[in-house]
Amino acid sequence: MPLAVCLISGGMDSCVTAAIARDQGLELAFLHINYGQRTESRELAAFNHIADHYGVEKRLVVDISHLRKIGGSALTDPTIPVPEGVLDRAGIPISYVPFRNANLLAIATSWAEVLHARFICIGAVEEDGSGYPDCRGSFFQAFNAVIREGTKPETSIEILTPLLSMTKKLIVTCGVKLQAPLHLSWSCYQREDVACGACDSCLLRLRGFREAGVPDPIPYA
Repeated sequence: MPLAVCLISGGMDSCVTAAIARDQGLELAFLHINYGQRTESRELAAFNHIADHYGVEKRLVVDISHLRKIGGSALTDPTIPVPEGVLDRAGIPISYVPFRNANLLAIATSWAEVLHARFICIGAVEEDGSGYPDCRGSFFQAFNAVIREGTKPETSIEILTPLLSMTKKLIVTCGVKLQAPLHLSWSCYQREDVACGACDSCLLRLRGFREAGVPDPIPYA
């Protein structure tokens, strides 16, 4: 089976991305990256639970928490409060971590080249996302070109973004259909005991479950 390095934050989107990759017959290697986010310990637990569910043996956890020192985001800078969520907000929210996905994909590419993996899977969402510039289709097309230019001639790695044009409703529906372990995922930006239910990520997730007519299996405040 072709091998895919799956970037698994522990959130719903990466959980469903893993389910799609498995359904497509890919062998899975799971990569989790600590970039200094507020809920890292809870996200790491979700990562391991999802990996256990799929029986993934190839796992890598990488620390790039220097992004916390760089700051500029409510997810990494403790002096910037996480704002109350606003659905369909215009512009780029303060939760955007500057150039985060480029950092994640660079690490994933390094590991994929060593593993001779054919794909990198990332659960980025453009249509129903939060307006992050590094979640756009054009960004991933450009990074595929970077991979081709910056790896060995015999290396062939392609970034897959199966959720890119989906809404959260479709993501939930797809996850349920593929029996993804959504109860093991964690999406909240600011709490690790129970989800806050108020940040952008929680509101988008809750709307997706509501519109899909499916109860969200994780606890909320």
